[in-house]
Amino acid sequence: MRKMTYGQGIKEGMRIRMLENPDVFIFGEDVGLFGGCFGVTSGLFDEFGDKRVRDTPISEGAIIGAAVGSAAAGLRPIAELMFIDFLTVGMDQLVNQAAKMGYMFGGKIKLPMVVRLPAGGGVRAAAQHSQSLEAWLTHVPGLKVVYPSNPQDAIGLMLSAIDDDNPVMYIEHKTLYAVPGEVEDEVKPIPFGKANIKKEGTDVTIITYGKQVYDALKAAEILAKDDIDVEVIDLRSLYPLDKQTIFNSIEKTHKVVLVSEEAKRGAYTGELAAMIAEECFFECDAPIKRVGALNTPIPFSAELEDYVLPNAEDIVNAVKSLF
Repeated sequence: MRKMTYGQGIKEGMRIRMLENPDVFIFGEDVGLFGGCFGVTSGLFDEFGDKRVRDTPISEGAIIGAAVGSAAAGLRPIAELMFIDFLTVGMDQLVNQAAKMGYMFGGKIKLPMVVRLPAGGGVRAAAQHSQSLEAWLTHVPGLKVVYPSNPQDAIGLMLSAIDDDNPVMYIEHKTLYAVPGEVEDEVKPIPFGKANIKKEGTDVTIITYGKQVYDALKAAEILAKDDIDVEVIDLRSLYPLDKQTIFNSIEKTHKVVLVSEEAKRGAYTGELAAMIAEECFFECDAPIKRVGALNTPIPFSAELEDYVLPNAEDIVNAVKSLF
């Protein structure tokens, strides 16, 4: 085992595939000599040169469009956007082109592209740089969506994302880049649609992903003092989704709390709640609870941002409401 940070894990996954396959290349705003907005691509420019680590103009539409075109032509691009918020500028290229081309060409074309999307609040970046928009992406047929929470998963999911012949949205929480973790000496690709049980329990299931995995584990420690045994599931892959792990856990605990950092209205957790209600309703002994951010733009003020975003205390309160 070795230690590295979440950001280093993301870079490690990209570097492994770049060493193996000359068709893999990275591009985005300031990803070259500067090393990326959050330093994730630092060192790759020196190692691979400006042909494979390319700076782009300030145009997310052009970045996503170039990813679509180069993937269709046989390359395996990794496009980095500085913030997931800026994906709005490239949504036509992503939603109406990348997500549809394989279907419209009858499977005769492949779109092996990865879009890296730093997301979430907590870094005092205000309303236009702090959103959690995963629900938009999971709604679109033709896109795959993953969200690692730790360095090991960051590597494994990146390897699978680059190998996949479909567009993969690779979401990264900005507050996790410096978070360290243990990583195996040889990390294997993590299959999409395979969740990870971070903590086993018998009384209630918390389902989450990304930064909220840490909030859920903290909440589980607090709840243990009241003899509430929590099971925590890290989805890792939002689509495809590991429904079986979810259902198996609910059949054991009979209570479920869904947690994400999204504004609660229209959140991905709403889709999860509907799925559980439709397919696992009779295993639930209490209402399905959701925890999310308040339905407001993310404030710049530190005090207000902390108030708007969900935390471990919110999760504790949601769990206790079920008993």
